[in-house]
Amino acid sequence: MNSQTPKMRPVIRQLDEAAINRIAAGEVVERPASAVKELVENALDAGARRVEVAYAQGGKALIRVADDGCGMTAEDLPLALSRHATSKIDGSDLLDIHTFGFRGEALPSLGAVGRLSITSRAAGAEAAQLRVAGGRMEPVRPAALSRGTVVELRDLFFATPARLKFLRSDRAEAMAIGDVVRRLAMAAPGVAFTLRDVTEGGEGRLVFRADAETGDLFGALRGRLARVIGADFTDNALPIDATRDGLRLSGYAALPTWSRGAAVTQFLFVNGRPVLDRMLFGALRAAYADVLSRDRHPGAVLFLDCDPHLVDVNVHPAKSEVRFRDPGAARGLIVSALRHALAEAGHRASTTLGAAALEAMRAAPAAPAAAPRVYQMDRPGGATLARAAAFQAPMGFADGPAGRVEPVSDESAEAIRRPLGAARAQVHETYIIAQTETGMVIVDAHAAHERLVYERLKRQAEAGGVAAQALLIPDIVELGADEAARLLEAAPELARLGLGLEPFGGGAVAVRETPAILGQVNAAALVRDLADELAAQGSIAGLQARIEAILSRMACHGSVRSGRQMRADEMNALLREMEATPLSGQCNHGRPTWVELRLADIERLFGRA
Repeated sequence: MNSQTPKMRPVIRQLDEAAINRIAAGEVVERPASAVKELVENALDAGARRVEVAYAQGGKALIRVADDGCGMTAEDLPLALSRHATSKIDGSDLLDIHTFGFRGEALPSLGAVGRLSITSRAAGAEAAQLRVAGGRMEPVRPAALSRGTVVELRDLFFATPARLKFLRSDRAEAMAIGDVVRRLAMAAPGVAFTLRDVTEGGEGRLVFRADAETGDLFGALRGRLARVIGADFTDNALPIDATRDGLRLSGYAALPTWSRGAAVTQFLFVNGRPVLDRMLFGALRAAYADVLSRDRHPGAVLFLDCDPHLVDVNVHPAKSEVRFRDPGAARGLIVSALRHALAEAGHRASTTLGAAALEAMRAAPAAPAAAPRVYQMDRPGGATLARAAAFQAPMGFADGPAGRVEPVSDESAEAIRRPLGAARAQVHETYIIAQTETGMVIVDAHAAHERLVYERLKRQAEAGGVAAQALLIPDIVELGADEAARLLEAAPELARLGLGLEPFGGGAVAVRETPAILGQVNAAALVRDLADELAAQGSIAGLQARIEAILSRMACHGSVRSGRQMRADEMNALLREMEATPLSGQCNHGRPTWVELRLADIERLFGRA
C-alpha cells in the first residue's frame, strides 16, 4: 500500500441509547455490591424506614431490594428508567445536594446490563410494575404491592458477558455486598436493615440484621455501631463532637489501645454519605500518629457535616470521593478534634486488655468433671481486707528476687479509691501491681514513665518554642515561586518549630536557623520536603512529627529503666501522675501502659465465682 495514500477521516457518530447506558453502567456498576449500594441509597432517599436486601450467588444471579418508602406511580416508572431523570435535584444548582443519589444513572444502567424489574406503589395510587432487559423496556402493567418499592435485578452483566470474567468468587462478592449494607446502616441508624442470602431458595440465610435505633444522635449511633462493629468498639470509643468554620465532626473514635493491624474499622461519612477520601483518611492517621505505631490502625466512625455548597460530591460517578472548598479546614478539624478527645481520655485504656490477659492465663479446658461445691465466707469490707493483707505480708519479702510487697497505710487505703489504685508490689523490677476497689491493675513502669516524660517534654517545647541553632552561613535553597511563597507564608509557624526562613529573591529562600533538637540536618532536603508537604496537604505536620520523634526517643532514654527497684512512694507517685496526664494509657508506640483485672474475673479464673 502506498504510504502516501491519505487516511480515511474518522466519522463522528451519535451512540444509541443502549450503548450509552452500557458505558454508564461501566462507571456506576462495577460489581454486584455497586448495584446494591445504588438501590439501597434510592430506598433511603425515598424515606424508607425498613430496607430488606436479598442476593443469590454473590449478587450475580439475583439482587432484590425492598423498602417501605414513598414509592412511584405507573407514570413515574418509565421516567425513572430514563437517563438523567431524577427527583433528587432540579438541575439549577449541582452543589445543593441533600440526597444520596442525584445523577439519574443507576436504574437505566442496571437495566442495560441485567434483567431489571421495578414494582412500586405510591400513596393513593395503584401498584405498577415495569421490566427492562438488556436495555429493552416492556410496557408498564398492574401489580400487587401494599406500599413502597421492590427492585429485582437478575443475571447481572448478561448483556455484557465480558464483565462477568472480572467478578470475583461468589463468597468475595457476597462479602462486598455485606460491607456496603453495613456502611449504609451506620449512615442511617433510624432505619431497619436486613440482609439475606437466598442462593438456596426460600427465605434464605440471614446474614445481617439491624433494628431501627431510637434516641438522640449519639445514642442511636452508639446502638447501631454496637450491632455493626461490635460492643467492644463502642465500649472503648470516645464520642466526638466538634465544629469549626461551618464544619461539624461527630461520631466515635476508638482508644489507641483498641487498634487493628489493618484499616478495617475506619468509616468516614460526608453529609451522611459513605466516602473513601484519601485526604480524610490521612487526617485520621495524623490524629493518631503520636499514640500509635505505623503498623497499627485506629478504629473510628466519623461524620463530617457541612453546607452542601462547601463540598462537591459530583467528582466521581460512584460518589465515593469528595472535594472540599477548604480541604485544610476539614483536615484540621479532624486532627484537632480527635487529639483533643484522646487527651481528654487521660489514662484510660481499652477494656479488652483485661479480658485478653485473663484469656492468656487460662489453661486449656480439662475433661468434663463434676464441679465441686464451693463454700465461700461472706466477703469482708475493704478496710478489713487491707489490714489482713498487711498482716499476712511475709517479712523481708522486699529483699527477695521476685518482687516487693509494701505495707498498707492509711494513705494507700485512700489511694485504693483512685482509678489506678494503690501500689502493692513491684515484680520482676518492671511491673507495678496496684490494688483498686474493684480489682487490681498491672502497670508497665517503663512504658508509663516514657509517656509521662514525653508529654512533659512536649509541654516544655510548646511553652517556650523549639530552640533554634543559627547557621554560620545561611543555606540558600532554590525552589519554584509557588513553593517559596507557600513556605514563606508558613514562616511564623516554622519559626515556632525552630526553622528560620527568609526570602532570598525569586524562588529562593534562605535558611538561617534549624531546630537544635535535630542536630546536624540537611537544611535543603528538609525545606524541600516541607514544600512538598505544604503543596500536598496544606500543613507542615512533617517537621512537627520529626521533632516529636526526637522528643519520644529522649523520653525513652530518660524514663525508668526495666530492672530498677522502686520504692512505694515512687510507684504511687507514678500512678498519680498517670491519672493526671493525657494519653498515659499507652506508651509513645501505642502499646498499653496498664491492664486492669477485675476481682470478679479473677475469682472466676480460680473457680471461686
